[in-house]
Amino acid sequence: MSFLIATAFILIGVSLACALYFMMHDRGATKRMVYSLITRVGLSIGLFLFILLAHRLGWMESSGIHLYTR
Repeated sequence: MSFLIATAFILIGVSLACALYFMMHDRGATKRMVYSLITRVGLSIGLFLFILLAHRLGWMESSGIHLYTR
């Protein structure tokens, strides 16, 4: 499970780096930067939803940190 989450974080970082590269080299001539940022947002949302689903199905457990409310 941690390998999958780490891989998703790496892909999100690569997508962000690609967007930076396209911003510097394309100078607005193509939409590759926009597509790269859309991919990054999609991966981030997908990772968040996957973590929620994995916790709900019992594939992951919480860390045991308790929140105390008064």
